[in-house]
Amino acid sequence: MRVLVTGGAGYVGSHMVRALVRAKHDVLVVDDLSAGHADALPPSGIEFLQAQVSDAPRVLAAMRDHGTEAILHFASRIQVGESVVDPRKYYTGNLAAAVSLFESALDAGVKLAVLSSTAAVYGDPVRVPIDEEHPTAPINPYGETKLAIERMLGSYGRAYGLRWAALRYFNAAGADVQSGLDERHDPETHLVPIVLDAALGRRDHVTIFGDDYDTPDGTCIRDYVHVVDLCDAHLAALEHLQRGGESGAINLGTGAGHSVAEVVDVARRVTGRTIRVEKGPRRAGDPPRLVASVERAARVLGWRARRATLEQIVRDAWTVRSA
Repeated sequence: MRVLVTGGAGYVGSHMVRALVRAKHDVLVVDDLSAGHADALPPSGIEFLQAQVSDAPRVLAAMRDHGTEAILHFASRIQVGESVVDPRKYYTGNLAAAVSLFESALDAGVKLAVLSSTAAVYGDPVRVPIDEEHPTAPINPYGETKLAIERMLGSYGRAYGLRWAALRYFNAAGADVQSGLDERHDPETHLVPIVLDAALGRRDHVTIFGDDYDTPDGTCIRDYVHVVDLCDAHLAALEHLQRGGESGAINLGTGAGHSVAEVVDVARRVTGRTIRVEKGPRRAGDPPRLVASVERAARVLGWRARRATLEQIVRDAWTVRSA
């Protein structure tokens, strides 16, 4: 299939590009490299356009030249805190850019779309594990813009026949040891790379924001899902849509939660290094538990996380990061 990957030089996007190439798809990447890394792209076997996804004339021309049949949309701003203090970046960089992208997609005759979405669309959970029927009530502009894009895709599906899947990630983590791709954000806000950087001496310590939550060890619990498993889910979603399967939102997680303190302990065991921890105050908007119900992914996509242990996720990330 001829697939356009936006944000294909970013963390999950670059892993996805490699997975698509291995699966013999014809890949066009669009990335402005504002947050992605050119060296994360394969040296050959893909087409690459350095552009913003909102650059409609260039993106539309590239889609038509490529004969794009499906879009995997990863390009996004992802920092929850930044979205609160500077929401215009998220309404323009996420929502307005997605409107432009999918306008181009419709004009190019693209019929399939998979959105990199997020558990942030749920807001503060009223029940755990969180299934797809859980109320959507995002508490920050990041989640609001992702939910708005999902709703746009739903409208476009009903009106124009676009078939779509919104894959709601919980906590993406890990690395693809085969390709040597690492997680690189600036600034880094994800727990696993922060903890591993402390093990490598690149950080003095890890701050745990709140240790008095209603959890067994007092620290927040999250559902960590391996980035390679995420890629497998995207491939399954593409195949599902290509077969004429139903559109909709699907959670991606393991169905198991691990606390911040557990992540630190596992990293100490995997790395054999000292990792110093300091306690900080709670952060606004951090729910005690975020754990996915993953039954819809199993039923609709035939997908379950295969690299589901926290130790494997941390070990793969360490193998690449410490190389």
